[in-house]
Amino acid sequence: SRAARVAAIARESASWVERRDRAQDRLGELEERLVAAREEHERLVDAPDAFIERRRALMNALEEAEAARRDASDARTSGETRLAEADRAARVALEAMSAAREEMARSEAQLEAARQRAGDVERAILHDLESTPQALAELAGVKDGDQLPEIADIEKRLEGLRADRERLGAVNLRAEDELAEVEAQREKMIAERDDLSEAIKKLRAAIASLNKEGRERMLAAFDKVNAHFKELFTLLFDGGSAELQLVESDDPLEAGLDILARPPGKKPQTMTLLSGGEQALTAMSLIFAVFLTNPSPICVLDEVDAPLDDSNVERFCDLLDEMRKKTDTRFVTITHNPITMARMDRLFGVTQAERGISQLVSVDLEQAEKFALAS
Repeated sequence: SRAARVAAIARESASWVERRDRAQDRLGELEERLVAAREEHERLVDAPDAFIERRRALMNALEEAEAARRDASDARTSGETRLAEADRAARVALEAMSAAREEMARSEAQLEAARQRAGDVERAILHDLESTPQALAELAGVKDGDQLPEIADIEKRLEGLRADRERLGAVNLRAEDELAEVEAQREKMIAERDDLSEAIKKLRAAIASLNKEGRERMLAAFDKVNAHFKELFTLLFDGGSAELQLVESDDPLEAGLDILARPPGKKPQTMTLLSGGEQALTAMSLIFAVFLTNPSPICVLDEVDAPLDDSNVERFCDLLDEMRKKTDTRFVTITHNPITMARMDRLFGVTQAERGISQLVSVDLEQAEKFALAS
């Protein structure tokens, strides 16, 4: 019997050695997966913030573009006002120039007429008086210095002509150059306005694209979490139904989240109307639903079963068994509940065999059960 026992122990030892080798290989694979998962987590942890920052940057750029467009619009309005004023000034100048030309033509005509009249008078004097205009005063008996009646009329007419010339004012010879400068500035402003409008269109298209992609990802993740939540809720409560709903807005990016839960035998109601244990199980269902959407190699549960009674603790342990079947996650549970400890594969605890000296104790319940059966 001892020889048979020794042989059995040798076989069992070889089996444990083989299991140890497999466990080490498995541990290496898990470490590689842990490294890959951490790298993936580090790569994606800032992705939501990056999208938010990018959206904020685009919104700021849009606001700046709108402000620039308003400034350009104000500048264009000011330029158009100045252009209108220049047009009015040019029209006034052209009208004044036309009036001056007409007046000059009239003056030239009057001068020519005066010359012709002077020539006619001179010829008449020569013909009628047989004298020259220079000798006409002596002939008429008018001495030098005497005021002649005709001079007053001539002076009055001369003063009138001078007044007319003063009323015409100075002619702006640079009106056409100034008009060309205003036109060039106006064309530049129009081009800047078109560039700003195009930039605003591109920014709005980029924002719409980001919002569309965010909504699609949000709805896809929401559907996955909602499906897992319904399944886990039914498993924990052994029946009933639950669902997640987006409320307060039709836009998934701005909507709130509401939980409707119906434990077996109850009407659908919100979380606040459930008992403490039901709220804990519902929250646990939601947490594990999110976890199933993107599971990790290791999950630490700290006193999760504290608010649960014995019956619900059993359901919690059944949920952990179901999670182990669906994922490759190692669950580390921190608990003081004996039911939970009894359902675990391995226990880790701290004891003081000697006063003041703490010692870590590890127990493999599966192996301990085999030893108990073997003995």
